[in-house]
Amino acid sequence: MKKAQWLAGIILAFSVIAAVLISSFEIAMYSDFSVYQKEYEKYDVLSELDMTMEDVMHVTREMMAYLRGDRETLSVVTTVEGEQQDFFNEQDRFHMEEVRGLFIGGLNIRIGACIIAVLCLIFLLASRVDLKKILPRSYHAALGISGAFVLLLGIASIIDFNAVFVQFHHIFFDNDLWIFDPAEDYMIRMLPEGLFYDFVMRIGGIFVIILLALFLISLIPGRFKKKKDN
Repeated sequence: MKKAQWLAGIILAFSVIAAVLISSFEIAMYSDFSVYQKEYEKYDVLSELDMTMEDVMHVTREMMAYLRGDRETLSVVTTVEGEQQDFFNEQDRFHMEEVRGLFIGGLNIRIGACIIAVLCLIFLLASRVDLKKILPRSYHAALGISGAFVLLLGIASIIDFNAVFVQFHHIFFDNDLWIFDPAEDYMIRMLPEGLFYDFVMRIGGIFVIILLALFLISLIPGRFKKKKDN
């Protein structure tokens, strides 16, 4: 029974970490759209597209709404290079449909992780286990494993982000339609590689901050017990 309790604790901890990771993506990409404007200014996107910031931000909001499943089609008619036209072409639509699948899949995984965490917690409560003991220790074990992975990924991204970026696409996509020609495609001009790097660092920062906050919270029962013993 004790092994089952520890297993439930570990599964619960990893489920929480998975939910935090997906929430970090959502927070980084949807909580503050002014970040996109700063990125566009940083990489001089407006001159690459010959568009106004207002139009670029409109395209961005519509694109992000599509990725989240809030609109059915990816089509935004706007002024690009002095002409009224659809910002997105067929290759854009095909690739972003696949990206949308990852986004929505991630949101579904978060729901599943939360359900698993609740079921594990119910099991632990029914087992009358000492939650103040098993939950912090389970979280610390899961955090150690997750932290090592995040650290390695972070180091790899800093050393050669392009290699990590390419490998990511090879893992999640079974075609090469994610490779765009800036001379022909507006979307890749709006989303340079540097922007992706900045967002990966932003997501990682939010993820680490939340995990550290949970770690500090997990230390409270131990501190309280020591004071009580004294």
